[in-house]
Amino acid sequence: MNRPDYKKIYQDLIRDKHPDKEERCSMILAKDTLSVLDVLRLNELLFKHTAKKNLSFNQQHKAYDIATIKQILNYQQEYQLNNTELATQFKLSRNTIMKWRKNFA
Repeated sequence: MNRPDYKKIYQDLIRDKHPDKEERCSMILAKDTLSVLDVLRLNELLFKHTAKKNLSFNQQHKAYDIATIKQILNYQQEYQLNNTELATQFKLSRNTIMKWRKNFA
């Protein structure tokens, strides 16, 4: 399945609507390909002050690939976080973290 070219999408979005935030996003956009976590970071940098209604809707429609799940679980080990702290950091449920740990760790 083809993935959208998030790098191009965010470059255009920054150029057209948020030129003042270009410097903050430049390190992420310098990468050849963007991971799911990179896209989430860019989205947070650009649209930090969104309505709660939008946050709830977006949270229900997040999808993570296996590489991203493993990256999140490695982050947990690296920073010695418990499941609650990790869930808060990435805005996930604790049950999701437990399921991932069971399946991928």
